[in-house]
Amino acid sequence: MLLATTARRLLITGLLLPIAACSDSQSVSPEPSASASSYRADVALSWLNLQLKLVRTTLAGPVNIFGRPFGYSGIAGYEAILPGIPNATSLGRQLNGLNGLPVADKTLAYNWALSANASLAAINRSLFANASAANKATIDSLEAANVVTYQAGANAEAQARSIDFGKRVAAAVFAWSATDGFDNTTAYTPPTGPGMWVPTAPAFAPAGFPYWGNNRTLVPNSGAGADPGPPLAYSAAPGSPFYAMAQEVYDVSQNLTAEQRAIALFWNDLPNGRNFTAPGHWISILTQVLAREQPSLDKALTAYAKVGISMSDAGISCFKTKYTYNVLRPISYVRGELGHPTWLSLIPAPNFPDYSATHATLSGAAAEALTSLFGPNYAFTDQNYVQFGLGSRSYTSFEQAGAEAGISRLYGGIHYRPSCEKGGAQGKKVAQNINAALSLH
Repeated sequence: MLLATTARRLLITGLLLPIAACSDSQSVSPEPSASASSYRADVALSWLNLQLKLVRTTLAGPVNIFGRPFGYSGIAGYEAILPGIPNATSLGRQLNGLNGLPVADKTLAYNWALSANASLAAINRSLFANASAANKATIDSLEAANVVTYQAGANAEAQARSIDFGKRVAAAVFAWSATDGFDNTTAYTPPTGPGMWVPTAPAFAPAGFPYWGNNRTLVPNSGAGADPGPPLAYSAAPGSPFYAMAQEVYDVSQNLTAEQRAIALFWNDLPNGRNFTAPGHWISILTQVLAREQPSLDKALTAYAKVGISMSDAGISCFKTKYTYNVLRPISYVRGELGHPTWLSLIPAPNFPDYSATHATLSGAAAEALTSLFGPNYAFTDQNYVQFGLGSRSYTSFEQAGAEAGISRLYGGIHYRPSCEKGGAQGKKVAQNINAALSLH
């Protein structure tokens, strides 16, 4: 467990808390080649906060969805400081085909904050190549500002060596990322027939990311045993289990309580320029926790790697399920079989099949990863969306937050209850597989 917080109930305060409130007893830049635990988490937090902005404001596409950028960035950040973590095992020996990582010269001095900064700048620059000019300039500015902050205590050679090492780690990780199958553009024709997914109102967009489930996972066999199995058998007959399942979605939509509506909107997370996306929401929770806990750099980047990897692989597992079963969305059934042809869900349905629920799967994975790091009873207040007028929400555990995120999609009208519940279990199983497979500091 990353921190001994199991018996504590902490309230996270402040929106994406500033990173300057560290202990004065810990210097900004220790002596070169001091262990990575000698450095504060500030440099990691600065990049986490910027990456959240990049995810929120960069046009969504296959490069930056379903946790993918967080998985690869977490790996790049962790590997950039790995030589500074005594007895740690490289992820290059544990992940799915990650080869060619550079090796640091242990006889020479390194500044691990500079290495992490260079690696995280380079990997974000590559992953978000479609970012706006302003966001690209922000990446450059943050990288330069962190160099100024952390160069104290390192001679010019150590600075250059550290920065070069971080950049080479990022280049190796990004080259590996380009071969995971994310860019498969093969034409796709969805299957047809009763109960099969069809494009949904109001956009009626074609099927999105039909091959995402074929992507290479970061951790070998991370999806073992995670598939939730077949959904309910389709039926249009009144009184059938499928009919009742869809009727619940409609009934809930017509009788939403103020609390249910608040939950649906708080976990909306559909990219619209304000929201973080589903995985971004969980990385924002991690950022708030790290800002409160102020761990060392190695602990922060270990947490980032584990949460990012868990969500990325959970997204692949989820989409494999989606396009195996191709279940139609509630809006299609409600408008057709239930006879409400103008009904719209509170939240627009994304353009891919219903089962299993993406948000629930990603949330189940993130909650399980965070629980393994901070304990099962970590109470917190999520203030992600205070800045957008949606207030804050408090939880007694990450698991509670994950369950709420999952059921929010029923309240939003875009998923059936079983899709939410089974998705959460699916993501949890992926994260458990990753916890068991990876040796992280």
